Amino acid sequence: MTFGQFISILRARKWAALLVFLLVVATTVGVSLLLPKQYTANASVVIDVKPDPVAAMAFPSMAMPGFMATQVDIITSDRVALRVIRDLKLLDNPQLREQWLDETQGKGTIEQWLVDLLQKKLDVKPSRESNVIQVGYQSPDGRFAAGLANAFAQAYIATTLELRVDPAKQFSSFFNTQSKDAREALERAQTRVSSFQRDKGIIASDERLDVENARLNELSSQLVQMQAISSESGSRQVQAQGASGDRMQEVLNNPLIAGMKADLTRNEARLQELNSKFGENHPQVLEAKANIAETRSRIDAETRRVTGGVAVSNTINKQREAQVKRELVAQRTKVLRMKAVRDEGQVLVREVENAQRTYDGMMARLNQTALEAQSTQSYANVLTTAQPPANHSSPKLVLNTALAVFVGGLLAVGVALMLELTDRRVRAPDDIVANLGLPVLGTLPKPGSKSFSAGKRVTLMQQRVIGLPAPVRVA
Repeated sequence: MTFGQFISILRARKWAALLVFLLVVATTVGVSLLLPKQYTANASVVIDVKPDPVAAMAFPSMAMPGFMATQVDIITSDRVALRVIRDLKLLDNPQLREQWLDETQGKGTIEQWLVDLLQKKLDVKPSRESNVIQVGYQSPDGRFAAGLANAFAQAYIATTLELRVDPAKQFSSFFNTQSKDAREALERAQTRVSSFQRDKGIIASDERLDVENARLNELSSQLVQMQAISSESGSRQVQAQGASGDRMQEVLNNPLIAGMKADLTRNEARLQELNSKFGENHPQVLEAKANIAETRSRIDAETRRVTGGVAVSNTINKQREAQVKRELVAQRTKVLRMKAVRDEGQVLVREVENAQRTYDGMMARLNQTALEAQSTQSYANVLTTAQPPANHSSPKLVLNTALAVFVGGLLAVGVALMLELTDRRVRAPDDIVANLGLPVLGTLPKPGSKSFSAGKRVTLMQQRVIGLPAPVRVA
């Protein structure tokens, strides 16, 4: 269909199209004037992103992308609507109860019916790129709409506070029970430590263990020294008991033996002198030999006495070594026993420390949850309070009229085209060419048109000539 054909169809069906257009516009305007006026009141709440004063940290859920959508869902939830019903005491309104009975015949609950009724007129919109949420309510009464908008805002704030406080109360009760159990466990652990220390006689285990370790080290040093002394005395005893006992240092340094050896040397010198003078059988020679034998026997006796003292000293050293060794073994046993006691005590002490840390952690969480359970500040606050609107929000006469003009125009054109499709006529020479496939030789003007005037006969005759352009006249 060409644009010319479209215009010709509209010209031919102009009265039907105009009738449809006027009918749509008039109906829309009439309905808009007859509909009851609706008033929309808007309140707004702002989400506070400041850190929690109790936990000293920001709410982690606020950083989530769906946080604002979650707040919208909370406002439109049944819980908030039920709080609005309780706050406004709508259940006490006899008119609402009669309306519920008339509409539902007593089926279901009036609370759910009121929830559905209130949610139908509720409009919640989060602002773009901000933490503000608009809460709107529509009603035929402007004051009622403002009251409902404010009631939903306040109910939302109270609900968010409940959503924070109720879990905190549950956690507080849980941590209270757990803290009691932790305190009892701590007391039991402390009692075990006290009983253990009392039974073992422990006052300062680390200091006493240091003293005993020092004594153990001292005994070890003494044992090493006594072993060295005992080894030396044993070697000297072996030397004293052998043939070289007279060459021991004790014998050589003994003044009595040294004196007797000096006497022996003088006697031997005198004996040689007497032998040279008197011979071996002379009484003086015999006396000198007797003195020499006596001196040697005295030297041997004194040597045996001195070497016997070395044996006694070796015996004493062995005894001292054995005693130090026994003391070392006893001290080592004592230290090992003290270490075992200390380790066992440290296990008990660590149990006390763990119980103390658990109890401290439970008390910290208990105090925090107790403070959160007593919180009266929500993260949402009222930004603006709804006021009764001065002008109604619907119906919008100008907007509805503009839409009616647009829709009426579309319907008028559609009706004209539908009528043309049901009763197809030739509106232009192009229709004949398109439908019959034959060329148009000429056209006749309408009877009574100005084309029949005398001044234009030549022109009309020329229009009948094939190939000359002619104005289109619709039959």
